[in-house]
Order: sequence, then C-alpha cells, then structure tokens
Amino acid sequence: MERMQQRLEAGSVAERFPEVAGIVINMTYNQKGTKSILRTFYFSPSSYAFFRLDCLSKYCVDGGFDLTQVITAMLGNRKAEAKGALSCEGNEPSAGHSDIVYEVAIQYTNHNSAVL
Repeated sequence: MERMQQRLEAGSVAERFPEVAGIVINMTYNQKGTKSILRTFYFSPSSYAFFRLDCLSKYCVDGGFDLTQVITAMLGNRKAEAKGALSCEGNEPSAGHSDIVYEVAIQYTNHNSAVL
C-alpha cells in the first residue's frame, strides 16, 4: 500500500513535467548468481511521475533503484539522454547483491530531443 501512496503523491508526468511527451528507461539488471535481465519502462504523460524501480531479489528488503534525481537533473538541463549505473539501495545479507546499468531517453513536447 505504501508504494501506491507514493505513486499517487508523485502525481502524473503531465502534471509535474508538462514539457515531457515521454520517458523511456532501458536497463540491464544484474544480480549475483543469475543472468542479466533486460528491462524497459515507458512513462507517458498519464503515467505516475514515480521513478523508483524495484529490486528483483526475493531476499531484498526496501530495495530498488531510484532514478528520480537522474530524471529531474536531465529535465533541469533539458537533456534528452543519460547513461549510468546504480546499486540497489535495499538491505540483503549479500552486500552488493544487485545493480543496474541504465539509459534514459526523454522526449520533449517541442520535439527537440531523442527519438523514443
């Protein structure tokens, strides 16, 4: 229930960022002892402006990858693309249990941006 409340409080992409036509997050999820998983997340103007992605480890508590600062920094600088890596913020007995390598693409409503 807490996660749903966080999404509601975040508002929609259109409400928070009216200049955004869409956001795409491509990521490679890496977890110790498993194969990498490719994941893609699409955020339309009607999507929640909630950019925290869950950790997939079943042993992880309160984990995930928060891309909010990455995306808000991109918007502040009107950047269309960014790449980077994050480690899971959660608690699990195995330190460094998972991480992601991500690429974010933002399409702005005036079409001066990356193609989604």
